[in-house]
Amino acid sequence: MNTVTRPRILVVGAGFAGVECVRRLERKLSPDEADVTLVTPFAYQLYLPLLPQVASGVLTPQSIAVSLRRSKKYRTRIIPGGAIGVDLKSKVCVIRTITDEIVNEPYDYIVLAPGSITRTFDIPGLTDHAFGMKTLAEAAYIRDHVISQLDLADASQDPVERASRLQFVVVGGGYAGTETAACLQRLTHAAVKRYPRLDPGLIKWHLIDIAPKLMPELGDKLGSSAQEILRRRGIEISLGTSIAKAGPEEVTFTDGRVIPTRTLIWTAGVVASPLIATLGAETVKGRLAVAPEMNLPGDDGVFALGDSAAVPDLAKGDGAMCPPTAQHALRQGKHVADNVIASLRGQAMKPYVHKDLGLVVDLGGTDAVSKPLGIELRGLPAQAVARGYHWSALRTNVAKTRVMTNWLLNAVAGDDFVRTGFQARKAARLKDFEYTDAYLTPEQVRAQVEGSGRPE
Repeated sequence: MNTVTRPRILVVGAGFAGVECVRRLERKLSPDEADVTLVTPFAYQLYLPLLPQVASGVLTPQSIAVSLRRSKKYRTRIIPGGAIGVDLKSKVCVIRTITDEIVNEPYDYIVLAPGSITRTFDIPGLTDHAFGMKTLAEAAYIRDHVISQLDLADASQDPVERASRLQFVVVGGGYAGTETAACLQRLTHAAVKRYPRLDPGLIKWHLIDIAPKLMPELGDKLGSSAQEILRRRGIEISLGTSIAKAGPEEVTFTDGRVIPTRTLIWTAGVVASPLIATLGAETVKGRLAVAPEMNLPGDDGVFALGDSAAVPDLAKGDGAMCPPTAQHALRQGKHVADNVIASLRGQAMKPYVHKDLGLVVDLGGTDAVSKPLGIELRGLPAQAVARGYHWSALRTNVAKTRVMTNWLLNAVAGDDFVRTGFQARKAARLKDFEYTDAYLTPEQVRAQVEGSGRPE
């Protein structure tokens, strides 16, 4: 077979789902059976659940950014960019490279795993003044920002300014928000000992969520335990509350309270990547509606999985959809690769079925709550399960070594609370990290494909 006639498999996204799919395709397909291409702006897989520990300085950014180029045996071609549109009829994916060049990439099979973006609402000032916690750059930036608030408060002679810099607001009572608030509160609690001019009592953390409970998936007992741990640390939890307005120096809650703060971290859920809307196909709450085999009904060679796909959860039944978790994404990646290979070879595809193995929440230090296989754990046993799960899920031995070394070093030596320089003069907020305006409409995709012609 020559290169032109080999089937072209295009995988969009290098998250848990996309990388697992690519690795399995490379292992199971012979080099002359198909060409595999991966579209991603960064040549690494981000281990997202450990992002709060990067923000708090427990882990270094490199330790959870697992290189896609480390192994010499992988043959996948990587296009450095992001998919901004897909023309299902012409079988072309429109890509914007990291140099802003627009290219058309043809495919025979496409696996859509573009992940999700931060869910925002039409709240005045939100995208201009809030930070997100979805990317490695955001985590590193938030760490610099939080430490800079301590530096600036320590230098300030104005008590009003000092009070506003020492109050921090986290919106979102899910795993990301709860772990972010817990880890960063530990950061400021430890760092303030290096600032003898600051009153530790002025440092206040607020965790708010519109829902009536924190992390309801944990159940009442573990959820209450998590709340008790956070409140014991001094974190003020406000449920049934959200943000009405955000400004550069204060945040207004929906219950009327006005909190003077320079730090608003928004983690109130995620939505599917805007790429899905460019297909013009059926969606379920923004996620692409797919069959249990994770293929798109009516469109040959189109598969979707992970956060951007509404994959039926056959293990639960009753029309349930798989939640957007790393656990499902990892397993879906392997399963969809098998189905792509089956389709390529003219074999029958199999539906995806996976029973949830449980939940882990790392609150920093010796605090954690976990629910592996339905068993409720707290404290050190929960922490051992949480960190053991994360450590085992890391893809390479190098990443595992880095993370374990970071954990041990932090436990023994603590943190030096050094700013790395991400805190520039111009603030970078939600709108600066997620390029939601880069995607095309279905009409623009069609015009781009027809205008340039389909490359071979």
